[in-house]
Parts: sequence; C-alpha cells; structure tokens
Amino acid sequence: MPPRVFSRIHTLWLVAGVAALGFLVALEIAARHYGLPGPVTNQLQEVIYPPKSGPLLYASMALMMVVLPWRQRFIAAGAAVGIDLVFLLVRWAAGAQVAGSHCFGNGALWVMLGCAVIAVTRRTGQERMLLLKGVGLGLLLVAGRKAGDTWLLITSKTRPTVLDQYVATADHALGDPSWLAGRIVRATGPIGTHLLDWVYIQLAVAAVCVALYQLRNVAAEGRFPGHHVVRTFLAIGLLGPAVYMVFPVVGPVFAYGPGAFGTGGGHWAVANLWPDVPLPVGTPKPMAYDGITPRNCMPSLHTAWATVIFVHSRRGPRFLRYAGTFWLVATVSATLGFGYHYGADLLAGVVFALTVEAALRSLDRGWDRSATRLVAHGATVFVALLLSYRYLPTQLADRPWVFGPLLVLAMLSVIDGYVRTTRKWDPQPTSAWQPERRLELV
Repeated sequence: MPPRVFSRIHTLWLVAGVAALGFLVALEIAARHYGLPGPVTNQLQEVIYPPKSGPLLYASMALMMVVLPWRQRFIAAGAAVGIDLVFLLVRWAAGAQVAGSHCFGNGALWVMLGCAVIAVTRRTGQERMLLLKGVGLGLLLVAGRKAGDTWLLITSKTRPTVLDQYVATADHALGDPSWLAGRIVRATGPIGTHLLDWVYIQLAVAAVCVALYQLRNVAAEGRFPGHHVVRTFLAIGLLGPAVYMVFPVVGPVFAYGPGAFGTGGGHWAVANLWPDVPLPVGTPKPMAYDGITPRNCMPSLHTAWATVIFVHSRRGPRFLRYAGTFWLVATVSATLGFGYHYGADLLAGVVFALTVEAALRSLDRGWDRSATRLVAHGATVFVALLLSYRYLPTQLADRPWVFGPLLVLAMLSVIDGYVRTTRKWDPQPTSAWQPERRLELV
C-alpha cells in the first residue's frame, strides 16, 4: 500500500475513533446528570467486576480475533478462559455475589485490552493498524451495547409522556398482532417462552456469527471488507434511539398490561388488557408514564437488527441462511409475543433497517442515481409511517381493510426496491450448477 494512502486511511480511523470516544463521553456526562454511571464507567467496571453480558464479551473477542492467525487465536482464547477461571476462584474464595451478572467475560475483555497494548508496543505499520482495527471493532460492539443502555435511560428521563395510545389505535388496522402473538406465546408454555427469550437477548451474538463468516479472510488478506453486518448493526444502534426521542413509546405490555422486568404496569397502564382483552377503539392522547421504563419501541430495533442479520446471512452457507431466517422469525415472534412492540413498530423497523443498510452499501460502492432513489424511497416511507401513526391513527383503525394492506404494501415496496436495486449492483449467477446462490439478496 502506498505511504500516502496508508496515511490517509490511518487518519480516517483516528478521526472515527476520536468521534466515537467523544460520543461515549457525552453519554457518560448525560448519565451522570441523572446520578447513574454511563457507558464508559460501566465498561471500566467490567475489567474487575462480574460483567452483565459475558456472551457478548466473548463474541466481541471472537470478532477481534479475525485479524489473528490461528495459532494466536488459540492462545488468545486460552488466555481468556484462564483469566476467567482465576476470577471465578477469587470470587468463590471471597464469597462475592454475581447476581444479575455473568461469572465469565472478564477474561475476554482483558485479552482485547492486551491486544491493544501489543499493537501499540510490539507491532508497526499496517500490521499494527490491522490489529488495532480488530480490537476497535470488538470493543465498539461492547461499547455500543453500553451506549444503548444509556440512551434508553435518557429516553425514560427526558420523555415523561408516551404515544402508545396512538400506535395501539393505528395497530387496529393490522389486526392487533401483539395481542394475538401474546396468546400464542403463552400457549407454548415455558419451553417456547425460554427459547424466544434467549433468541431475543442474544441478538448481538447472532450478528457476530454472521460477521465471523464475512470476515473469515481478514487475517489472510490483511484488510477488512468494505461493508459487513457489524457496520449496519452499529449504525442502527446509533441512529435508532434518536427516533425514540421523537416518538416515545413503551409497548403494549407496559401501556396495557402488567409490565415486565419490574418496571411499568400497575397504575401507569391504561388498563390491564394485554393480551386477553381486545383493545377498544377510542380517541388517543399522550399519556404520562414512569421515569424508569425505556421509550424504545418506535421503530423496533430488534426487528431492524434481525432483518440485517437475515439479509447478510443470504451469502453464507446453507446452515447460516437457515439460522438467519430462524433468528428473524423468532425475534419477530418474541417482540410481539412478549408485548414489547406493536405490529406498527415492526413495519417501521424493517423499513428503517433496509434504508440504513442501503445507505451504508452505497457509501462503500459509491453513490449513484439508483442508490439515491433507494435511500430516498426508504426514508420517505419511514417518515410517512411515523406521521400516519401519530396524526391518522383513528382513520387507520376505522378502515382496517383499506389501510392495513396499504401499510404492509408500503413496507413491501421498500423490500422490493432493495432487492431489485441491490440485485443490479451485484448480479448473481443463475446456472443450474449453483442453485444455492440464486436467492441471494445482497
């Protein structure tokens, strides 16, 4: 690589790193304003204290290890497990409690930090940059989770009223899918409930599994691909909470049910209706809610993330494609069946995901008319959905046979536009001897 190009890439990564650090510091200050630790403090605490998400830390370490040769990967994994065993023995000897946290994960964080130190002190040139990129990608995934938690805190503190009655009324046009899914999930018993809960919680781990396939050649090639699932995953997590601030919604289990996770429900709910009692059509109005429950429903970012995982899994082997499909179906079932989202949230989540994915792909390949048209169409449909939920909910509910199909068709138009446009960007072979690649979306 020419020195000038290398220097330019180095500068871009440095600017991106400084911007990410500045954003985390801003969230830390905001959290401190409400008397709670922010993302930086929470991450530093996990160097010593039991982490809240051990699987995510190990998934992040696996993401970092794509830049290492196989021998160093085994050494890094063994070091992480060994460090965790030491922490486990010390906590057991000291009688320390790990309630609400995991007994593992510190080792993975120590290994990532150790690799950062090795990159600065023992590596030079492009080899240093590659290792720092790997460490940065792994730490950024963890930091994104911490930043998201802080964002949710800010939404609960700064938005005292929520717009659930508007979305619930508009959801009549779709047949109140959350009420139906809630009864179905309850009928599956504890097995179905625990499975869906696990899928819902470990969504980031699923994204890492797809990323590991996409980044499998990084160590051999000495560079990252221009676009991969982690980029879109992080961008959705960064942009989505901004919409929460504009359109605060808590979800049917909180606004119309007993709540969950020890928050919401009770006297804050309109009534205890979800999921057994059909929601009556009325005149919606903003409603006050507690200062604990996140306003994180519009759009459904879990649906958006699962959609991105599904899209990026299309280029993988058969097992990965099946896993991506399962994760999308299970995530949608969980978001509706647990009462975390309305059906309207899911439509907006799919449109949001494909619009962000199209924008990031366009940044990688270069903007042209087709890219501009695709992103503009997705953004227009997304804004139109939000405006209709807010200002036309009663009209949507009064004519469900008209507006229900129209809402779904609006989402399908974005899906169709994405498939048609990206197929032209990346034409795929259709010969009979390559059947597995005929249905690829990206």
